[in-house]
Amino acid sequence: MKLPHRRKFLHLGASAAAMPFAPHVAREPAYPTRPVRIIIGFAAGGTTDILGRLIGQKLSERMGQQFIVENRVGAGGNVATETVARAAPDGYTLLLASSADAVNATLYEKLNYNFIRDIAPVADIFHCSLVIVASPSFPARTIPELIAYAKSNPAMVNMASAGNNGSVNHVAGELFKAMAGINMVHVPYRGAGPVIAALLGGQVPVLLFAFVPAAIEYVRTRKLRALAVTAAARLEVLPDVPTVGEFVPGYEANAFFGICAPKSTPGEIVEKLNREINAVVTDPAMKARLADLGGAAIAVSPADFGKLVADETEKWAKVIRTANIKAE
Repeated sequence: MKLPHRRKFLHLGASAAAMPFAPHVAREPAYPTRPVRIIIGFAAGGTTDILGRLIGQKLSERMGQQFIVENRVGAGGNVATETVARAAPDGYTLLLASSADAVNATLYEKLNYNFIRDIAPVADIFHCSLVIVASPSFPARTIPELIAYAKSNPAMVNMASAGNNGSVNHVAGELFKAMAGINMVHVPYRGAGPVIAALLGGQVPVLLFAFVPAAIEYVRTRKLRALAVTAAARLEVLPDVPTVGEFVPGYEANAFFGICAPKSTPGEIVEKLNREINAVVTDPAMKARLADLGGAAIAVSPADFGKLVADETEKWAKVIRTANIKAE
């Protein structure tokens, strides 16, 4: 699939229609009048699932209808995204989109949808980095030790990911491999939850570039060893964990998570959802909760979110092409 120009990413923000005979009064859409589905492309227990349930609960409380999380696992998130792309554009089927969608736009040559063209940005929610974790028995305890071990044992270090080739965990690892000059063998799992379960059970001697929210409690309780975070600076929630960039200058990898809708969703519904979601993520209690997960709450317009998605799609396209990553 050719990478579309960022200007093609739809911005559906539009003002609500004025009420008859009262042009100064905005008419709120009668939405939602029934339950809303939030489709998530990854297994329960991962960062996308955690965020979906947090946001869904708060939107249910604010908007008077249930926002129900529905996990549609498969093809690195493509099953979920296609479900939303094909759904009625009425605001009742939403997507918890993430950096995985930006990756997939280049990774898969033949998709039944075009993420930039067929999905409307609604609201950014959360940005976070990843943390490189392993079981306590893993032979390397630091990034320098990992690099030295990988160079001494070519193709003996396994790098797990939360999906097939090209997941965010995978491309972040590929970027690290390229910049550190080492080789690691990619081992895909069906979601972050299963990888972490395997690490906790000591089943496999692998590394995982995990989203911080999915791994932070295991790091804090020392059930998993954190080698480094992929952010530009150390995280307040993991102050003793160094950044990859402290040892591999210039390395940085972050992820976004946000709500999208099918194309042609009415602008007034998009704007209402944007307003409500922004109110949820900027609530002090929610901001604190998201900060405790190791990331930052984000509240921007649909247009700004669309620009971010387009920029991230271009960034990961370069990594995928340089590493010659192919979808499996």
